Amino acid sequence: MTYTSEVENMCPVTQGVHHGAAPIPEEGKWIAAKEVKDISGFTHGVGWCAPQQGACKLSLNVKEGVIQECLIETIGCSGMTHSAAMAAEVLPGLTVLEALNTDLVCDAINTAMRELFLQIAYGRTQSAFSDDGLAVGAGLEDLGKGLRSQVGTMYGTLKKGPRYLEMTEGYVTDLALDKDNQIIGYKFVSLGKMTDFIKKGLTPNEAWEKAKGQYGRIQDAVKFIDPRKE
Repeated sequence: MTYTSEVENMCPVTQGVHHGAAPIPEEGKWIAAKEVKDISGFTHGVGWCAPQQGACKLSLNVKEGVIQECLIETIGCSGMTHSAAMAAEVLPGLTVLEALNTDLVCDAINTAMRELFLQIAYGRTQSAFSDDGLAVGAGLEDLGKGLRSQVGTMYGTLKKGPRYLEMTEGYVTDLALDKDNQIIGYKFVSLGKMTDFIKKGLTPNEAWEKAKGQYGRIQDAVKFIDPRKE
């Protein structure tokens, strides 16, 4: 190690009290993390790209510094889905430090990784106070049955009002309106369930009907409109 002459000419002074790393909560334990392998936790984070036209929700399950599980959900530009596909192959097996310096192509995914690293390094994970953390596979619980991302897509204009296009339950087919043309409910099709029904042998029309549902005061509706066409 090279020192400048200014440092070399200094007289030595004994360093005072040094407590070391402050303990952080990790999977039900208090850990004074000094190395990458000291880090464990399950957590989520959100990132965005430079023009902020897309976003990524990233979930990581880290055990002893190594990523065991990842869930990448993106919304925005079409290229993000392909970057997410690559990230799903690259991330498991990397340490959190390696992952922070891995080119995941999409700015939103890289930003999400940065945000997660901060949570993990400071003990702010979802599993901080859970004994032994969460089992590998816990990331899929965010998706629910059918393993589809929970997406909400709404659109509105001052002139024509709001349109519900996609809810957690599924693809919105009809908006229920009252006498004042206010939304009081909606009908939807769960595309995940529909696909599963087709895989089990139902025809597309049968699966479509079986995957339908509704929410709100449907019985009080004066009329129904297609939110994409009317």
